[in-house]
Parts: sequence; structure tokens; C-alpha cells
Amino acid sequence: MIANTKHQTVLSAIEANQHLEGAMLPILHQIQHDLGHIPSEHVIDIAQALNVSRAEVHGVISFYHSFTTSPKGKHVIEVCRAESCQAKGGRAIEAAVKAKLGIDFEQTTDDGEITLEPVYCLGNCGCSPAVKINSDVYGRVTTDSVENLIDGLLTGQH
Repeated sequence: MIANTKHQTVLSAIEANQHLEGAMLPILHQIQHDLGHIPSEHVIDIAQALNVSRAEVHGVISFYHSFTTSPKGKHVIEVCRAESCQAKGGRAIEAAVKAKLGIDFEQTTDDGEITLEPVYCLGNCGCSPAVKINSDVYGRVTTDSVENLIDGLLTGQH
């Protein structure tokens, strides 16, 4: 049933957008919005509808950071790995977040609550090190403050 729902969502996005010039991005955006990811098994449907190769669709998906082929958690934590954050203790922040969540980058907690992502600049270099939780950026984080932010997230306070 879930696979059928995903397939119907993909087909609906194709139908709603394939008449547009440059239809691939609107189709992918709608699928990403509706499902939270673009199921790899449905890339062929998109390719066939647009008369392009699966490789071309996959190339677009992999080029844009906002697209993903695997579901993300309810919350996304991004840890900045840029030089400024690294120089100000970013590796300790990274280690603390990984230890607290029990996952590595590009993974989601078993309960599906949190996905951990590396990011290579949050544009907050003056306040390094920085993390982003969902849409909120936090600067000058410490291992203690980032663990407190995660605790707040898990208890519904963020």
C-alpha cells in the first residue's frame, strides 16, 4: 500500500508539471515536498515521462542539495565542517553530536526522528562553530550547548 501511495504521488507530480517548460525541477520539487524524498525506484517514471535518461534525472537529483533519494528524519541537524568552524572546535561538536545521537553523517536515528548531515558552510563564520537544526542556525556552540539543543529537540522544546 505504501509503495502504491508513493507511486501515485510521483505520477500526480508528473501529471501536474510535465506540460511545463523545464518540467523536471518542478516535478522533483513536488515529489520531494510531498514525500520528503524522491524514491529511487521511481526515477524511471520521471525519465520516461520526460523522455530523458534515468542518468539525467539522477544527475539533477544528485546535483541539488535539496533533493534526496532516502527519507530524512523528522528533524535535520547540520554540523558545519567549513574551515572556520573546524578552527573553532567543530570537530569536537561533530563528535559530540554523533555520540549523542549514536549515528554518523548521512544517517537517521532508528526512531526516524533525527537525520545528521554535514554542511560545508552555514554562512555564520563569525560565530563559529555553528550548527543548523531544522531551519534555525546556532552559533558559538559548545559540546554542552549542542547536547542541550538536541535534548530540547527530543523533548519537543525546539
